[in-house]
Amino acid sequence: MAASTTGKQHPLPSSKTGSEPLIPRAGDVFGQEDHHDIKYKRLSWPLVAVLMIAEIVSNGMLSLPSSLAVVGMVPGLIIIVFLGIFATYTSRLLVDFKLRHPEVHTMGDAGYIMFGPLGRDIMAFGTCCFSIFATGGQMLAGQIALASLTDNKLCLMLYTGIFAVPTLLFSLPRTFHGLSWISIASVLSIFVAGVVAMAAAGISPDPSRTVQVAVPSNFYTAFISITNPVFSFAGHFMFFVLMSEMKEPQHAMRAAYTLQSFATVFYAVFAGVTYGYMGSTVQSPSFSSLSPRWQKLSWGLALPNLLLAGSLYAHTASKVIFVRIFRHSKHLHSHTLLGWAVWISLVLLTNGLAFLLAVGVPIFNYLIGIAASLFAAWFTYGMAGMFWLHDSYHDGPGFYAWRKQWGQALLAVATILSGAFICVAGLYVTIRAIVDAYAGHQLPPPFTC
Repeated sequence: MAASTTGKQHPLPSSKTGSEPLIPRAGDVFGQEDHHDIKYKRLSWPLVAVLMIAEIVSNGMLSLPSSLAVVGMVPGLIIIVFLGIFATYTSRLLVDFKLRHPEVHTMGDAGYIMFGPLGRDIMAFGTCCFSIFATGGQMLAGQIALASLTDNKLCLMLYTGIFAVPTLLFSLPRTFHGLSWISIASVLSIFVAGVVAMAAAGISPDPSRTVQVAVPSNFYTAFISITNPVFSFAGHFMFFVLMSEMKEPQHAMRAAYTLQSFATVFYAVFAGVTYGYMGSTVQSPSFSSLSPRWQKLSWGLALPNLLLAGSLYAHTASKVIFVRIFRHSKHLHSHTLLGWAVWISLVLLTNGLAFLLAVGVPIFNYLIGIAASLFAAWFTYGMAGMFWLHDSYHDGPGFYAWRKQWGQALLAVATILSGAFICVAGLYVTIRAIVDAYAGHQLPPPFTC
């Protein structure tokens, strides 16, 4: 949400018109930190990879087996692998844009460079909105996990509140480095939980299961299931924020390659194995299809990841607003009373909003789908193409640069159109699902047990 102070940037004078890359005038958001109390730029690329995996590979993967049940084994796995490759490509475009514009801290800054103040505010709002909704989604996953572990002995809203407390506490460190080492435990937890769940499915498969290579379906049914793998890769909105806290941001693609390779392979294996053993009746989240003993073990192992992912989202929403308020101020880098008071207030606010949405809005699960369609579809897919078109246009002689690199230009346009399609189609199926849920009286009252 922090504003760029330079807007569009221009190359220094050069005798080789159009051949020189643009040289940014502004430095990175945190500047030189040698004498600062709070140092942000402490992340190595392996730690960034761990943070990215902890954020993206979380409860979203538990819906993938049910997606395969709707479209079939082969189409489902093809979609997962394709989206993983696509997300790797868009990661490259985002990283290149950040390296060229080091003053960019959030999607809001990128929006300012391309579209001015209105673009900044819309994209910054989208970042905060999606982060808070994602935090609430993790709280709901924590609610399901705690309810399973305790045989539903307490009110569901109370489970959400219990889970929200450590989520809030883990959000409090001012830097991502403060969350990076515990994120290693988060990654291990979701990996081990997934392996245990696959083993449990193999030990006790559904004897009456039906596994199909491909399943005929209408657009609405197919796409509403495809949204699960589409948004399981939707973590790009945090890339700029994480890169801003790297010691060597030029190595960010190493982290992105690690993330996308792990996520794509793990998603495909987990979804395929679980669907293969559980069949077409597999539930979402898929842990709910396991026997009670294995269900409890899987949820218990996954809890650290659910906590950390929610904390990372809440931390990101708070950081976006905090940097917007205190950029170029001593409160950003120093242990001032005002700085800490505002930071703690923002963490409380973001976690509080996530909790209220999760327990107080009956259609919250559908609202997550709307937020993902409106913002994640663009942040993960569509905007990346715009970044390339913007920079190539200003680096070279305008439209001629696109003609010269016509293959890359067409790919960038296809990326933008893909984001637009995912956005529109995602909104359509989500809104229709809300209408169907109301018509079928399937929605619980707010603040219910």
